[in-house]
This record gives sequence, C-alpha cells and structure tokens, in this order.
Amino acid sequence: MQKKRIKKIALITLGSLAGLMLLGLLCFFIFRNAILEQTLEKAAAKMERDYNTTLTVKDAHFEGFSGIAMQGITLVPHNADTLLSIETLTTKINVSRLLTGDLQLGGLDMKNGYIQLVRNSKGKNFDAFLKPAKKEIKEETEPREKVNYAKKAYRLLTRMLNLVPTDMTLQNLSLRLDDMGRKVRINLENLKLEDKQLTSVFGVHEGDRLQKWNVEGMADPRNRQADLRFFNSDTSRIELPYITTRYNLKSGFDAIRLKVDNIDMDGGELHIDGVASVEDFMVNHPKIAKKDVVIDSARFDYHFLFGSDFMALDSSSVVQFNKVKFSPFAKYSVEQDTVYQLQAKIPDMKAQDFITSLPKGLFANFEGMEAEGTFSYDLVFEYNKNKPKELVFDSNLTKNGLKITKYGEANLAKLNGAFTYRAIDNGVRQRAVVVGPENPDYTPLELISPYLVNAVLTSEDPSFYRHSGFITEAFRQSIIKNIKTKKFARGASTISMQLVKNAFLTREKTLSRKLEEILLVYILENNRIVSKQRMLEVYFNIIEWGPDVYGIGEASQYYFQKPPLLLSLDESIYLASIVPRPKSFMWQFNDEGDLKPHAARHNKFIMDIMLRRGLINPEDTIAQDGQVFLTGPGRNRLRLKEAEPVQMDSVEVDKFFFNLGNMAY
Repeated sequence: MQKKRIKKIALITLGSLAGLMLLGLLCFFIFRNAILEQTLEKAAAKMERDYNTTLTVKDAHFEGFSGIAMQGITLVPHNADTLLSIETLTTKINVSRLLTGDLQLGGLDMKNGYIQLVRNSKGKNFDAFLKPAKKEIKEETEPREKVNYAKKAYRLLTRMLNLVPTDMTLQNLSLRLDDMGRKVRINLENLKLEDKQLTSVFGVHEGDRLQKWNVEGMADPRNRQADLRFFNSDTSRIELPYITTRYNLKSGFDAIRLKVDNIDMDGGELHIDGVASVEDFMVNHPKIAKKDVVIDSARFDYHFLFGSDFMALDSSSVVQFNKVKFSPFAKYSVEQDTVYQLQAKIPDMKAQDFITSLPKGLFANFEGMEAEGTFSYDLVFEYNKNKPKELVFDSNLTKNGLKITKYGEANLAKLNGAFTYRAIDNGVRQRAVVVGPENPDYTPLELISPYLVNAVLTSEDPSFYRHSGFITEAFRQSIIKNIKTKKFARGASTISMQLVKNAFLTREKTLSRKLEEILLVYILENNRIVSKQRMLEVYFNIIEWGPDVYGIGEASQYYFQKPPLLLSLDESIYLASIVPRPKSFMWQFNDEGDLKPHAARHNKFIMDIMLRRGLINPEDTIAQDGQVFLTGPGRNRLRLKEAEPVQMDSVEVDKFFFNLGNMAY
C-alpha cells in the first residue's frame, strides 16, 4: 500500500513538472518575439551604458519554434569607425537550455559582413571592449571568494563551445585590420560545418600579397572534440600577416594541426587533452637570429590539469621537435604560497640526433658537427613568490660515451695554437690581432702580473679553476635578481663563456648567440679540449681593454707604458674593474685625473676580498692607496681641467724591466 502511494506521488510530481514545462514552452511560443525584442533592447542598453557603443538590429524575429532571423546588425562605437556589420544572420537555439539560462546554438547561417579593427590618431574603435565594463564601485565588507581555477575554466569553455553551432554556413565575411595605415584583410569566402566535418577557405590580403588558407577536419562542439588542420591552398608556406610590419617578426608554416581529444571534469579537476603539431615552422627576428630559424617538424601531446588552486601541464605531456623528445612539467599553484614550477626531462638519446635536430639557422656554429655517444638531461626550477631566496635551479646532463668527432663552424681546438682574432663590434669586423708569439704584444700567462690574474679572477670568475663552464649558484642568484627587478639586471657569465663569446661568436644580443654560447662552453669544458691555463691565457690576450685595445699586452702599454708583468696591485685592480665596460674607462676619473670616489671604493672592495682569500698579503698593499695615474695614450681620453704634459717612461726602461721580469720567471 505504501509503495503504491509513493508511486502515485512520483507520477503526480512528474506530471506536474511536465505540465509546467509544457506551459513554459507554450508561453515562450506565444511571447517569443516579445521576449526577443526585450532581450535585444537590454543588449543595446548595456552596449550604450558600459561600452559607449550603439547596437542596431534592423529586423529580428522568430522563424518556427526555435529559429531566429536577424538583418542589419551593426556595432558602432561613438565617434569611431564601425566595429561590426552583418547583413543577415539565421540561427537555431536550444529552447530547453534557454529556459534554464544556458544559451546553446544548434545551427547558424551568416552572410555578408565584417569585423573591423581600427587604430589611428583618434584612438582605437575597440578600446572600450578592452576595459572592464562600467560598474558601481562597492565597498568590500567581506573578503573575496577564492578563485576555483577548475570551475572557472570549465564554465568558460562550456559557454564558448555552446556558442559553436553543430551545423554552420558562413559566407563572405571578413576581418579588417587597419593599424596606423598597416592594413590586412582576411576574407572568409565560405565555411561549412555539417555532420561534424568542417571545411573553409580564407583569402588573406596584405598589400599586393594574396594567400589562400584552408581549414579542414572534424569539429564536434557538443562532445568537446576537434581535429583541424590549417594549410595553404598551394604548396607555399603560410606567412602570418601584420606581425612582420608591426613587430619586424616574420613567421610562417606549411601546416598546423590542432586536436582536442577530451575536455572533462573529473574529481573536481578539469582535464584537457590533445595534440598540436606544426610542419616547416619558420621565424625571423633580429633578436632571435641573423637569418631564418626553421624547425622541420614539431609535435606537442598535451595534458592540462586545472584544480581548485592550481593550473598545470602534466608530466605525461610530450614535446618533440625533429628527433628531440622530452617530457615537460609546469605548474602554477596558490594553495598556500604562490609557487611556479618547471621541469624538463630528455631521456637518453644519441648526441648526433640532437645535433642534426637543432633548428636550422639558430646554431650556425654547429652545422657540420659530428658526435658519438648518448646523453640525458634534467632541469628542475621552482620559485616561491613569498620566499624568493629559496629558489631551486638544478640542471644536470648525464653523458654516456659522449665525444665530439668533428667540429662544425666553431673549431674549439684552435685555442690550443696560434690563430688570428678579429672582434666584431656593431656588425663591423675589427682589425686582425694575432694570438701567438708572432704578435709582439702577445703575453704568455706566466708574464702577466699575478696581481692582475687574481684581480680579474676575483672580479669576473672566482671559481674558474673549479667549475666546468657554468656556476649553478650564480645562475640561481641571477634569476632571483632578475625576477625581483622584472628585468635582466644581472647575468651569470663565467670567463669560459666570455672566452667563447669573444673567440667564436659575434657580440650581437640574440637568442641564437646566447644558446650557441651555452652549448659551445659545455663542449669546451666537458671534453677537455683546452686546459684551464690555456683558456685563461687566450682570454687575457683577446678581450677588449679599451677603445681598439685588444689583449693585455696592448692594454698595459695603453694605460701605464709598462709590460703586464710589472703592473702594481692598484693598477691590476683598476684594469680588472674596466673589463665589463672597457670603452667607458674614462668616466671613472674626475677632471684632475684621479679615480672618482665610487671607483676607488670598488677597487678597495676587491682588494679586501683578495686579502681575505689569501690571494695577496698585507705587505702587498704597502704604498697602494687605491689610486692610479695613467701615463699612456689612454690619458688623452680623460676630460682634464687643462692639458698637462705627461711624463712618459722611455722604451729602453720598459725593455729593461720587461727583461728583468722574464729573468724572474
């Protein structure tokens, strides 16, 4: 009896709900045009109030039960160019979802229209839409609710996908861009989505250039899946418009594939899985490299996770370019502190495969290089915004029979013998400097004052004889400083890196040069191609010490008219101090020819460090007051109060002390 009563109540409840739904649908059917008109009036009022923009719809009405037809849709910001214009639009909506406040499109036909983005001397016609909508400022009496990244991302994606129709036909629509006279027009000639298959053709106009782009593949917005491919109608590479003229960045590709396999909420976490790949990707920019950088093929199998208090790229993701494959992990978390994490792992791979996989144009000095053996690599980075000093940076490369059998453009072994060095400054090749006994200014390491050697090591690279090209702690401290200042305020360059940069690379500040520097230093130091003593000797004989002054032999004469072996402690510390900015040495002096107080304090600081480390004795500091007196040609560059005669040492006296120094060694 009780079961029959419960069943009866359930049937009555279901019947009542069904009746209410039918009544709602009936009311909607009767008043649907009035509801549509009211909705458009609210939308127009919002555009006017929040965005200072006029929304106009010449005609809008329902066709059948769920079809909506509109003509003459325009969006015109006040005192600006038209932002949007659509001649005709017909769509179908899911009425049952609409009654629950969720808009979902079932079909869409759109013809003859454009979106126009204009920036000129009057401003931007889209500027109002880049700012938050105007709202009343209310005093916050309660703390803000914590953002749930998973729910927020899932809600946003669901709304976006619901606005993508399951069936769609678009014709003669365009995106027009006019940025201070830089004009691009992308015409969507036709697009059709039917039975989950999408085909489209775009005409891209920029100046006299016309490209034909195609997008084809599967698109299923309701099941949250897609597999689309972008390519050119002919065999040429797609070139991205606008960015070349706007940012001096040239980029393009043969084809791009974007696949979404899964978008799903599971256990309070949002999972987004899929694949992205590109063929024949090219980029060219002066800050990247001097010529086109090309990757033949690249693929990214991604697995993104969004939790209530974190966003992450899962470690099961895989990145592959050419033959290089690695597993990345990245995470942004606000569970307790704000923490950024990054990890990358390259499993054991052939060294030669790595060399041949390097992007063309990015590593010119490695072209033609050959290697044996294998290696693996691990990178770990973690930064806690609230505890910056606890930053973790660990980079580890494991070798297995790794050996360079043939050098490329940069023959590192040349450092072991005499060679000709020509610096490149601002793209201009400087005069030739012979690094070897044929050059009378060439100075072997044993004929350089120990004061100068120790002063330079103290200033530039105290652990030179102990490290293998890089100082992990220096990198760590550099990252901390750069994050704090939000700019590249500190580097972590060792003498090994400076040597490679000077001997084999240009001085251009490009990504290509920096990456080549890192790899060349690793090869130089870890394959024992050149001894540390020889590296230091070459370094002293090729670095710039002043305007058109190369090598310590020239520098010692240029500033003090004496050989490097006879440099005093003060003179040595001064020379070490100008290594970072040798062409600006004159600004360390006042108009009386004395070192300015800040320069003298710096040199005293270096001297104290050398004392503490036992590199000099207290007796070495006797008669050293931190000042230097330039006697060579370099004095002519000082801005003195009045010209004064300079007492020059004679050539004979120099030769005498130089020979005396040789005898001492």
